[in-house]
Amino acid sequence: MYDLTVIIPTYNEEDNIKDTIVEIDDILQMGGINGQILVVDDNSPDQTIYIVKDLSDKMKNLDIIVRYSSRGLSQSVLAGIEESNAIIILVTDADRSHAIGLIPMMYHKIVEGNDVVIGSRYMKGGGIKQWSLKRRIISIGATFLGRLILPDITDPVSGFFAMRKKVIEGVKLRPSGYKILLEILGKGVWERFVEVPYEFTDRKAGESKLKLKTIMEYAYQVVDIIWYSLWHHESAAWREWMRVLKFCIVGSTGIIVNMGVLYVLKEYAGFPLTLASLIAIELSIANNFLWNDLWTFNQKYNKDGGLTRLYRFHMISLAGLVINMGILLSLTNWFGVYYMVANMVGILCGFVWNFMANRRLTWKMTG
Repeated sequence: MYDLTVIIPTYNEEDNIKDTIVEIDDILQMGGINGQILVVDDNSPDQTIYIVKDLSDKMKNLDIIVRYSSRGLSQSVLAGIEESNAIIILVTDADRSHAIGLIPMMYHKIVEGNDVVIGSRYMKGGGIKQWSLKRRIISIGATFLGRLILPDITDPVSGFFAMRKKVIEGVKLRPSGYKILLEILGKGVWERFVEVPYEFTDRKAGESKLKLKTIMEYAYQVVDIIWYSLWHHESAAWREWMRVLKFCIVGSTGIIVNMGVLYVLKEYAGFPLTLASLIAIELSIANNFLWNDLWTFNQKYNKDGGLTRLYRFHMISLAGLVINMGILLSLTNWFGVYYMVANMVGILCGFVWNFMANRRLTWKMTG
């Protein structure tokens, strides 16, 4: 039994696979890791299979699975996970685009207690080399959609990650396309994660397999994860929807506080309207912060002090107010939109801003 299985999905990788396997094996040995290298191939018509089988005669920790149906990177990774008897799984590409020198660190971060470790191209210290503008735009768009489901993670569509096998035990995955990590994160059961920065380098040899079909499969995958979460409340995606719902409820109480305080100060205390309105806004912001801090997010999601969180929440809320008013005035004055409709659009845009900004700045999960 191995402590770690490194899964390498392949299709037509004869130019890369030997060097990749040898390099990973050296890394495992130098790191003192009892690791298996498992190649999962989609019946490549080139020499990939023969190269791996020849190496496996010399390397006891190298195995290969050849798949003849339901081909695809995600399906290959899942097949490798099911075949592995290790408690920790790590996935990397065959073309050495990933920083495989990080394998020992990622393995040890799992051992230390994290459920998932993600190699991130988009956090500080990470990056991408040698990509065309078109490919960068597609990647950024895919990452944005993924972060709508999992806002704490900077690179939820990374192809370089490690995890405990138990994260997906008993979970019905429907892998398609190339974004298996998003499927695992969205449907799996996990609590602690950490990201490590790395610089993605375009493939050393061979041809990229990014096609229009891949984009369509990804869009379907996002919708499927959202649907799945509605019926599986143990999933990470469902936890995020519950935070959105709680944020809405807290926002509703803020409206009640605002309206109530404004009425009392204006009608009974005789405050000028402007002063009464400012006090009402401040108290509603304080109300929203308190309940979001204690109920919606909980303080465990950020190591910053309460005053720091309050300051960030306050600034974000004021920016949301500016967004709301800006949209209201722009739509009514410039486009002639009925003011009630324009105000509703402004409220929705302000809500999206408030939730996303606070989720990523005020109550960012630290893992």
